Amino acid sequence: MHTIDIRQDQIRLLDQRKLPLVEEYVACQSYEETARAITDMVVRGAPAIGVTAAAGIALGVQQMPEPDSEADFDAQFDTICETMAQTRPTAVNLFWAINRMRECLQRCRQAPLAQRRETLWQEVYHLHEEDIRLNRQIGAHGLDLVPPQSTVLTHCNAGALATAGYGTALGVIRAAHFAGRQVQVLADETRPFLQGARLTTWELQRDEIPVTLITDNMAGYFMQQGRVDLVIVGADRIAANGDVANKIGTYSVAILAKEHGIPFYVAAPLSTIDRALASGAEIPIEQRHGDEVRTVGSQRIAAADIEVENPAFDVTPAKYIRGIITEVGVASPPDEGTIAALFSASND
Repeated sequence: MHTIDIRQDQIRLLDQRKLPLVEEYVACQSYEETARAITDMVVRGAPAIGVTAAAGIALGVQQMPEPDSEADFDAQFDTICETMAQTRPTAVNLFWAINRMRECLQRCRQAPLAQRRETLWQEVYHLHEEDIRLNRQIGAHGLDLVPPQSTVLTHCNAGALATAGYGTALGVIRAAHFAGRQVQVLADETRPFLQGARLTTWELQRDEIPVTLITDNMAGYFMQQGRVDLVIVGADRIAANGDVANKIGTYSVAILAKEHGIPFYVAAPLSTIDRALASGAEIPIEQRHGDEVRTVGSQRIAAADIEVENPAFDVTPAKYIRGIITEVGVASPPDEGTIAALFSASND
């Protein structure tokens, strides 16, 4: 499936707010529209947000009025990057992608404007292809962690829809399925945005991977019944010590898994690890509009004036995590040492 369709006059995004009932693309024809699509969750998932933001930056430079000077160019470029940076504060891949585009610009700094534009687009295409390749490598490294005929519980959506393609947590599940492991999946619905109910089930059905939808508050029941063999989730930001920020509700699932002796894994590329943050206590948590809780789809289920708290993410301490699966290997148990070793391996 094509979550992100990149063209040099527009960026077409599969509208994840409308899945699975409607498969429709939103055409972003400016960097402002691209930023709004990220904020409004037309596209979501840390890796997909990163690639989309990079494409939005290239589109902004493509449409930039002819600058009067280098200072004018820099001012316009900074405005584009800052607009992207303000969209989703928790997803570190967003800032990683913005930095990649800044570094790319520096490499072609002496080139004419037309060549700068083309170089930035080439970086976007490279990021898109790189993300898919890394996801497949994550799947390969996670394959041995999935026993034959096992049932995997997952939370939110960390699949092809959350990335440029293939997925992180669902990438591991896909790798196991296509290796003949005969896996089954329990998908938490993931309130309030219902990414598990709407997106994860839709993806897995398309690949004919057996999936059963459960509500978030059923996870403990199925663990107690011995019907969950392992948990695999994605991540939006990982601190240097292995603490993981992921979709709200992940922390609860991790505690349940620990209590029942069930391995809990996180699948994410190295770009999701923010080594500048010592622990998860430093990860900024996005607070979203209360109407996401007051409504399901277009149907209001609570009083319009009821007070609502709506943190989009929570932080799971590393002590609850069996391992973090990346494109270069698994940090198990996750801590500063095992995570640093992953980065050393990536540089070899």
